[in-house]
Amino acid sequence: MALRLTIALLMLVVTAAIAGQRVAWLAKLIRSGQPAPGRWDGIEKRLRAQLVEVFGQRRLLRWSVPGVAHFLTFWGFIVLGLTIIEAYGALVIDKDFAFPFFGHARWLGFLEDFFAVAVLLGLITFAILRLRQAPAREHRASRFYGSHTRAAWVILGMITLVVVTLLLYRGAQYNTGHFPWGRSKAPFASYVVSRILGDGAYNQGVETFFLLAQMAVIFGFMIIVVYSKHLHIALAPLNVTTKRLPDALGPLLPVADAEGKPIDFSDVENLSEDTQFGKGKIEDFTWKGYLDFSTCTECGRCQSQCPAWNTGKPLSPKLLIMDLRDHLFAKAPYLIGGKSVPDGATATGHEPHGAHVPESGFARIEGSGPDQAVRPLVGDLASGGVIDPDVLWSCTTCGACVEQCPVDIEHIDHIVDMRRYQVLIESAFPSEAGVMLRNIENKGNPWGLSEKAREEWTAGLDFEVRRAVPGEKLPPEVEYLFWVGCAGALEDRAKRTTKAIAALLHAAKVTFAVLGPAETCTGDPARRMGNEFVFSMLAQQNIETLNQASPRTIVASCPHCFNTIANEYPQLGASYEVIHHTQLLARLVSEGKLAPTTRVEEKLTYHDPCFLGRHNKVYTPPRQILDAVPGVTAEEMHRCKNRGFCCGAGGARMWMEERIGKRINTERIDEALALNPDTISTACPYCLVMLGDAVSAKKASGQAKDTLEVIDVAQLLARSVSTTANDGSPAAADGTATAIDKAKRATPRQGKRRDDQHPSQADPLMPRSNQ
Repeated sequence: MALRLTIALLMLVVTAAIAGQRVAWLAKLIRSGQPAPGRWDGIEKRLRAQLVEVFGQRRLLRWSVPGVAHFLTFWGFIVLGLTIIEAYGALVIDKDFAFPFFGHARWLGFLEDFFAVAVLLGLITFAILRLRQAPAREHRASRFYGSHTRAAWVILGMITLVVVTLLLYRGAQYNTGHFPWGRSKAPFASYVVSRILGDGAYNQGVETFFLLAQMAVIFGFMIIVVYSKHLHIALAPLNVTTKRLPDALGPLLPVADAEGKPIDFSDVENLSEDTQFGKGKIEDFTWKGYLDFSTCTECGRCQSQCPAWNTGKPLSPKLLIMDLRDHLFAKAPYLIGGKSVPDGATATGHEPHGAHVPESGFARIEGSGPDQAVRPLVGDLASGGVIDPDVLWSCTTCGACVEQCPVDIEHIDHIVDMRRYQVLIESAFPSEAGVMLRNIENKGNPWGLSEKAREEWTAGLDFEVRRAVPGEKLPPEVEYLFWVGCAGALEDRAKRTTKAIAALLHAAKVTFAVLGPAETCTGDPARRMGNEFVFSMLAQQNIETLNQASPRTIVASCPHCFNTIANEYPQLGASYEVIHHTQLLARLVSEGKLAPTTRVEEKLTYHDPCFLGRHNKVYTPPRQILDAVPGVTAEEMHRCKNRGFCCGAGGARMWMEERIGKRINTERIDEALALNPDTISTACPYCLVMLGDAVSAKKASGQAKDTLEVIDVAQLLARSVSTTANDGSPAAADGTATAIDKAKRATPRQGKRRDDQHPSQADPLMPRSNQ
């Protein structure tokens, strides 16, 4: 007993010293980050998130097989934590150690053995998945590409040893009489092992050996965890607790000063010359950013869903976070260790040798030398940049990475923060995007067209569109201010959607008005590109206009406008009731104010706009409209709803050339064409343009039928809506019927709806409030 006690105490002391030193170092490093105010506000919501995402494993369970395996392993860790205490107690206190009160309860023995077996099954599942999806076999198609796979196998082996040593010492305990549950068979796995071991006197030695082996494995595992990616076991609950708490993905965070307070770009003349815009060095990130980097599990779920990565581009959200983490750890001696950078130190990147992942930039300069300390955060190979410019500018800010991350890493915020520094400080960004910025700044729209052109879409309508009087409040009878948006007013394909929405609202006798030339770009493309100054300028102009009009509710046809006005203008002190046109039209249909009666015999598939779906959780209203149109047969693409695939226009990518890999819009259309639809429907002018361009290219190459079209949900509804007023009398007298009739078309086609890939999320049809 004395030897057992000595060895057990020695292992505890050594482990505490080694692991404790690492934990203290990590805590000091993370706390050295810049302030991140508000991360502990709303503690009730944060505790709820902890219950749902950590203990309930909600995001992991979206992937059924690995999700269930991880769920069992996670809860196995919690339950089997009791067995660690039991084993250590048997070594240092009493061979017959058991918890007071409940330690001899049969349910406890059964529960521990159940999860021991469950963990083993989970580990087998993980091993099979890793073998089937091995990077050596699948290359970039593997979500584990670029991850530290050897370390993962070590961890799987260590956890296996934890369970095996547990069952072996418990089986021996059963035979020696030190088993807390006596001769009970409730701990079924331990009983089976005891029968395999037999009743020999050697069980005393087997019990001691595997008790010590159990503790050696546990303590070794603890040391490995704090020095590896499996650090997430401890950090994930903290990262989930301190995440942002919007409904859906929420707005971008504003540019903050050194104290974490938002910078007021309307008063830039009074800003200090030392004010930092965005993130230009690793030390510019907040402590929450450091926590994000350290928490990454390298699971690759974000990578597998990223539209840039899936079309051959160098951006992997996982590799980007890993590069930032590795750079942070390598530069730590200069951040918290008191190490100084020699005068004249320079950084020169080199092509890494060995089994390097070319998409990862960190390995261009390795180690913790002076060159690591002075290397640029964003830069090419020659400069030794941690993040390559092609990586940074490939992002569409679609949010697929954030949506899928099981530990709530905020990839988009970090990417946009680095873009901000590149744009506002370095003036380094794709040249074609500069044209868009100049057009927005000078003309108020990305195309650089005259503000008078914003009213041209009303030509041809058989009714007059009401215009808000500049500087005056809207009359009380006006229910909605229709925010047309730049694309809806100026882009030919999007104009058809705008006309359809206006005609439908008029048919439903909804009173609405537009701003016309007083409307300007919301600033979304400028902000997502990183130019917060232009965004702030445009936002302030629009806020002034909207406050003068004082609308009851704003209805926006563009999800980007919808998201910006609803979620991001409140950061500047302006809150409005904002809904998307699909939400309003779906409500009007459900209330009987719009009656889709004309059959539209078409097979159709719907594309979820990222800024309507993932960014705002509006999935159901567009589908409700499609379901209401008689004759339409809707079939979902494999990647839909919260796992929908981007069109490629977000993140200001619509105004940048796509020179690397396959075009994202082409990839999306290829998925749609696999269903052989007559029509591809969406609810965003950006998506309409991008998908339409891809379809045109497919038609030109003979890969798509000439009759295939891309239209907005509103256009489809306009083709079917009744031209008869609610009282049964013809509605043509007021021009509504004529306007809608012009949009009608029907192509016979039969099919069957499939909506079972991803469960539909109920979306309230009430206006989205940002109060």
